[in-house]
Amino acid sequence: MDKRTILAFALSFVILVGWSLFFGPKPDSPQDQQKLPPEKSPVEVSEAPTAPKPAPSPLAEPAVEPSQAPETSKTDERLITIDTPLYKATFSNAGPAIRSFKLKKYRETTRPDSPLIQLVRLNPAEGNFLSVNFHRNPSDKDRMPVFHVDGNNTTLSHQSAPEDVSFTTTQEGLSLRQTFRFYPDRYRIDLHVEVTNRSGDPVEGAFRTAVNARLPDDKGGYYAYAGLAALLNNELEEVELEDPGEQKNLNGKVGWIAYEDSYFISAIAPDVPAQGVIKGRMTPEGIVQGRYLPPATTINPGEQAVSRYQLYLGPRELGIMKDFGKGLDKAVNFGWTDIIAKPLLYVLRFFDQYIHNYGLSIILLTILVKILFWPLTHKSYKSMKEMQKLQPRMAKLREKYKNDKQKLNQEMMALYKTYKVNPMGGCLPMVIQIPVFFALFRVLGNCIELRHAPFMLWINDLSAPDRLFHFPFSIPFMSPPYGIPVLTLLMGASMFVQQKMTPTPGDPTQAKIMMFLPIIFTFMFINFPSGLVLYWLVNNILSIGQQYRIHKKPA
Repeated sequence: MDKRTILAFALSFVILVGWSLFFGPKPDSPQDQQKLPPEKSPVEVSEAPTAPKPAPSPLAEPAVEPSQAPETSKTDERLITIDTPLYKATFSNAGPAIRSFKLKKYRETTRPDSPLIQLVRLNPAEGNFLSVNFHRNPSDKDRMPVFHVDGNNTTLSHQSAPEDVSFTTTQEGLSLRQTFRFYPDRYRIDLHVEVTNRSGDPVEGAFRTAVNARLPDDKGGYYAYAGLAALLNNELEEVELEDPGEQKNLNGKVGWIAYEDSYFISAIAPDVPAQGVIKGRMTPEGIVQGRYLPPATTINPGEQAVSRYQLYLGPRELGIMKDFGKGLDKAVNFGWTDIIAKPLLYVLRFFDQYIHNYGLSIILLTILVKILFWPLTHKSYKSMKEMQKLQPRMAKLREKYKNDKQKLNQEMMALYKTYKVNPMGGCLPMVIQIPVFFALFRVLGNCIELRHAPFMLWINDLSAPDRLFHFPFSIPFMSPPYGIPVLTLLMGASMFVQQKMTPTPGDPTQAKIMMFLPIIFTFMFINFPSGLVLYWLVNNILSIGQQYRIHKKPA
């Protein structure tokens, strides 16, 4: 009975992991809700101190239809560079827009001369990466008006004070001002948007937040999601768009809207979460577009509407995002294992603070988990050993009562009671450990801390498969680069040794399937991140030691 249970768990694990790799967990798609009733916009409306209240201002311009929006000429555009210890960004006065955002602590590959990670993968004709503008008509297309820049190229050092750069323009009787505040030691950027009504009539409109991004060819990581995400009603929503032209609308209290991939995120968070509508769309060109539309606000002549935001463009690192606030750390989500996975990630980060090697930290974390589950595992192995001793008696009972199932069950229970053996004692401890194993699988397969993190010898990236030597030819079942997967082979060998130490099932068919499991796992792990394979290898070695100790212990 124990062997069948163990076999069932092993095969279930293979199926679950295989399913996650080939199909991946699909986020639930919230159903479109009914349109929200009009509400007061979460912006500050105040009297503009210098705004007159006469007839229409001579500065007012005629309304321009979205399809007739003027294109910005290159001679009108001015680029501003912001250089900090964490990133180098280029802002354009057309929009205003973020043209480039390079992270200085992250590179595309492990090579020291590899290009810095570029968060903006759009050209100007494809739209603004992240933007906030005031729109009179929520259905208007995104415009790129030319702003006057109040600021110059800025370089911030670690000791620098925050610097402001302002963009101003006047259109259709509205004076717009956007002020960005940059910090030397944060990925956070503050955005202050002011709209002043210099016309003689009330103006109704809304501050629209826009996110545009091109999906990457390679999402990277396991369980990786690339696309739009939002904090809606204090819960993470991943707006998955797969087909060109596909659209999804979500309603609720919006904390932030973002574009994220496996390791990085670019988000805009309003200063105060408010009810609104999020519209997601995939263009025919493969660009995902996200729009956050809060309720409309009315600006009377001479009055001013103010809206504040915080931008985050940086790594999906749990500690940094938690310091940012706004619930942005919820973007680091490990699915149903989240409640277990995040504490394990904190422990892993704690070890690295002192060891400065995530490979050794994984080994320590594996040992810690093994110690915590040692009593349960010990009980499981001990129960298996006791059940093995009863196999001859159980075989005789099966032969004696092969035609009387009820009598056989009664005799079996009497046998267990006589020798004080729990037939479920071998599998129940394993059931308790399964959520922890899956949590570690999620953490080690998809956390940015392991990205390009070296271990030792040839393993210089714990987020990538280990390969010793690189072959110029392809290998079946192996993703490039092609080479010798040393850790994976060692893991398979450890599973084989562990399997040989496990009591052989009485059923020959089960025995053959159990012996094939190390081969199946070896092929399945051949493309897994080396950090995950390292955990599994160390766990197998510790289990072998524990089994050896129990087998050698006199009964």
